[in-house]
Amino acid sequence: MAEIGLRLAGLSRLLCSLLIPAVFLSGILCVCLVILLGGIRLWVQQRKKQGTSAGRDGKRPLVVAFFHPYCNAGGGGERVLWCAIRTLQKRYRNVTCVVYTGDRDATGEEIVEGAFRRFNIKLTHPVKFVFLEKRYLVEASLYPHFTLLGQSLGSVFLGWEALLKFVPDIYIDSMGYAFTLPLFKYLGGCRVGCYVHYPTISTDMLSVVWNQDTRFNNAAFITNNSLFSKFKLVYYYFFAFLYGLVGSCSDVVMVNSSWTLNHILSLWRAGACTSVVYPPCDVQTFLDLPLEEDKSTTEYSIVSISQFRPEKDHPLQIRAFAKLLKEKRLGQQLSLKLILIGGCRNPQDEERVKNLKGLCEELGVSNDVTFRINISFEELKRHLANATIGLHTMWNEHFGIGVVECMAAGTVILAHNSGGPKFDIVVPYEGHTTGFLADSEDSYAEAMVSILSLPPEKRLEIRENARRSVHRFSDQNFEETFLLSVEPLLK
Repeated sequence: MAEIGLRLAGLSRLLCSLLIPAVFLSGILCVCLVILLGGIRLWVQQRKKQGTSAGRDGKRPLVVAFFHPYCNAGGGGERVLWCAIRTLQKRYRNVTCVVYTGDRDATGEEIVEGAFRRFNIKLTHPVKFVFLEKRYLVEASLYPHFTLLGQSLGSVFLGWEALLKFVPDIYIDSMGYAFTLPLFKYLGGCRVGCYVHYPTISTDMLSVVWNQDTRFNNAAFITNNSLFSKFKLVYYYFFAFLYGLVGSCSDVVMVNSSWTLNHILSLWRAGACTSVVYPPCDVQTFLDLPLEEDKSTTEYSIVSISQFRPEKDHPLQIRAFAKLLKEKRLGQQLSLKLILIGGCRNPQDEERVKNLKGLCEELGVSNDVTFRINISFEELKRHLANATIGLHTMWNEHFGIGVVECMAAGTVILAHNSGGPKFDIVVPYEGHTTGFLADSEDSYAEAMVSILSLPPEKRLEIRENARRSVHRFSDQNFEETFLLSVEPLLK
């Protein structure tokens, strides 16, 4: 026993002799890291002073930069970007807006023209574009595995490129790259804010892995293996921890719905600086479309508006529509058309459209389904004006601008029974029905049968209720709430 005690004592002395140098070395490394980061910050600030100049009145303008690598796309996130810029330009004369973008295949003028063509948004002053070369680092295709972590780390490198090219006074991440926030705050010395369309990870995503449910982001080979599922769950919890750390760096947090708010509050724990800012929907333009009873009882069109991304679940739309046609519960003489309208951002989206067309052929509905890609705003209005049903199928859609546009245009909306559509949009208005919700192939097909079987006057009543309910999502409401939220950044 005495010998064992001596050995333990010797081992303890050895560990202590190693611990002291280790602590000392760690301290030196931490000091070196702080000095390095401080030096980088000073260097970046020096570049900032060299890169800015005074305006015509002799005063230096306040520069607000938006990080939006895909600003030339045609989705709801881009509409938020351009409305935010227009709002700042209208309210503040001394503000210069900058956009970090990876759309190097277009000029600044073409991007601004595209915003006007797609969204009917005209800016009052010029915008400076900083074109980034490393956007491929945030492409999901680059990371077949550990996609969330890969894209997030890629965004740090892309953000570093953006910071080296231009240092703003205020930095706003408007596309969901939260890992860039500490970069601009601590190295760039910027006041930082963000507009969160969709949390990169959510408690719902953790639940999907925990319950071993197969989804577009949870492959079958993982759900069928308990070991893989547990490993992915650990990975998700680790990523959620990192996501909470970087998100808490933001001085101002804007979210687009109550669903997003609940998830961000649970992950970032930044309730004091977080507020709901509903995204701007051009409801007035759609409200100007005439609203009449359906003149035809034999021809109906069903319209979907969303970018061709996997989470939008276009296959569910096509399968539900094919089921509707196959069962023929509406009679042989009824003519139905499904029109899929959306934007393609990259070759992956284009390949996805090709696969969707293949699915149409497989189900025998190619002649009944039309794809309209990157169309103009005027064409979008024409399709919505003639549509009977507006279709939406994304599970846990953060908000759903397309849903609001369909309701404002006078279609009877059929949306997914989750997320923003369930909690914020397709809700009773003054006690009256504003639309329908579904969550499976069968329930979508049944809901479409129910809508098309309604008397024209009943459909008109629902459409009128929906129209009255969408004023809370107008451009004017967005401008007011956006300015209130970003005011702390501009002081």
